[in-house]
Amino acid sequence: MLDAIINGLSGLIAGTLNLHWSNPIMMLIGGILLYLGIKKDFEPLLLVPIGFGCIIVNIPLADLMEKDGFLRVIYDMGIMTELFPLLIFVGIGAMTDFRPVLENPYTFLLGAAGQFGIFLTLLLALAIGFPYKDAVTIGIIGACDGPTVIYVASQYAPHLLGACSVAAYSYMSLVPMLQPPIMKILTTKKERETIMKTHKKTVSKTTALLFPIVITIVGGLIAPKGLPLLATIMLGNLMKESGVVSRLTKAAENEISNIVTLLLGISIGATMSGPVFFKPQTLIILCLGLLAICLDTVCGVLFGKILYYITGGKINPLIGAAGISAFPMSARVVQKEGQKYNKKNYLLMHAMGANAGGQVGSVMAAAVMLSVLKGMGVI
Repeated sequence: MLDAIINGLSGLIAGTLNLHWSNPIMMLIGGILLYLGIKKDFEPLLLVPIGFGCIIVNIPLADLMEKDGFLRVIYDMGIMTELFPLLIFVGIGAMTDFRPVLENPYTFLLGAAGQFGIFLTLLLALAIGFPYKDAVTIGIIGACDGPTVIYVASQYAPHLLGACSVAAYSYMSLVPMLQPPIMKILTTKKERETIMKTHKKTVSKTTALLFPIVITIVGGLIAPKGLPLLATIMLGNLMKESGVVSRLTKAAENEISNIVTLLLGISIGATMSGPVFFKPQTLIILCLGLLAICLDTVCGVLFGKILYYITGGKINPLIGAAGISAFPMSARVVQKEGQKYNKKNYLLMHAMGANAGGQVGSVMAAAVMLSVLKGMGVI
């Protein structure tokens, strides 16, 4: 009994002496992520495993991310091979209904406008001095799409994976706080009160089936380097719309997505070791990522205002905020804000169209940037 107590105290002393000054800080950050996920219900499926992974990777002498450590095995298996984000995209595709965007094709334009912040942040990162690969990875945080960020970072800037992934998922969970002030500043009271009529159009089964196939082919021809991203989300959607592989669709929506989300989250947390994560560069990346998402919202709303004037006041510019890829969170934010200013306003289906367009737009934005970099010989 005495020997066990002595050994325990010796281990505690050894662990304490090997603590880097940044480890306790990162443990605290992990605890904050757990708090946001558990108490505030901000993306708990991701923030809980990320927060826990962040805590355990900062415990010294455990060697969880060393060769053959269990976190290193998971990380190498799913992150470095890009397998986890691609499997997540199959599940996202299986859960996404693109009918709203097919019913109102103009919402595709809002989804495209909602990606401009990515490119503006890319240019800013280049101006600051980041290399091309790093700048692309930082810019893609503006997609507000975690799997896309992880895919790009794991391929071209693995040293930024932790900072960029945490930024993407954290800001995605904060969309309900970040977007409303921007929406209010950029629109007038009259614009916010605009009631949009819902003209229910019937999207045929053939159209719904052809959509993922056509988008995959066209998108692949435009930006072949990003085809894995586009193809996996469209495969999931094709399975959903076909109606003949319900077992595969349900597996993609549930079992596969749940398991991969768990492993993905803890793998991201494993990249948040204090000595690696706690650098001035990380703070710059977090600031640029926040700027990217804010600029996406600004561009989406401003394009919504353009459509408002072109259509003679028939389109509420608030739906432009849903052009980012935080699906379906930003669409719900638009609905809530719209009803705040006009109780008769029902913007959800229009916003869902822009949100679905943004989902495709974010993947295409990443695909285009990767293909451009390949053409430049950077990758």
